[in-house]
Amino acid sequence: MRPRSQRGAETKKRIIRAAADLFHRQGARATSPEQVIEASGTGKGQFYHYFKNKEGLVHEVLLHYLDGIESGNGQIDYNIGNWDDLEKWFAAHVAAQKSFGMTRGCPFGTIGNEVTENDDLIRSDMSLLFEVIKNKLAAFFSNEKAAGRLSGEANEQQMAELCIATVQGAMLVGKIRRNAKAVEAIFRELLAQLKRYKVPRAS
Repeated sequence: MRPRSQRGAETKKRIIRAAADLFHRQGARATSPEQVIEASGTGKGQFYHYFKNKEGLVHEVLLHYLDGIESGNGQIDYNIGNWDDLEKWFAAHVAAQKSFGMTRGCPFGTIGNEVTENDDLIRSDMSLLFEVIKNKLAAFFSNEKAAGRLSGEANEQQMAELCIATVQGAMLVGKIRRNAKAVEAIFRELLAQLKRYKVPRAS
């Protein structure tokens, strides 16, 4: 990559990272381009060179999150190979929320909660993001079932959806109550419910 192109790519990434943080803190609708420009230390011309409007910026932020999930380079690792990994996955959400003093919910949920019937692009992006997460979780449950460690009655797709929905709800509870213990209790109960489908080892 040529120096000028590399600088341009770095500038775009800086804007996306600043926008992602602001969206997570106060929501996309409450965030103005001026705030993103100031937080990223860029200029107005640079901002509008890469992003024609707010929708385009939100789209790029969601693609940034999606890339982190697929590559494993995001704040939370979505590659789950065993039950310990699943417990660590839940714990990572708590740790992330604690790092913000329990003042923020899930960054995906914060954006998703603002989607209206007219936000087709953002809704599509959110749908894809959650589908990728669901598939990663479902793959773990499917592997457990194939190995005979999970009951044949278990529905891996529904179990994955339950994990996602619980994380979203639990982090909202944590944000409202400013209480990590409440979130941890919800995750412990969910894990207990999921593990009921585990097949006992033969003695």
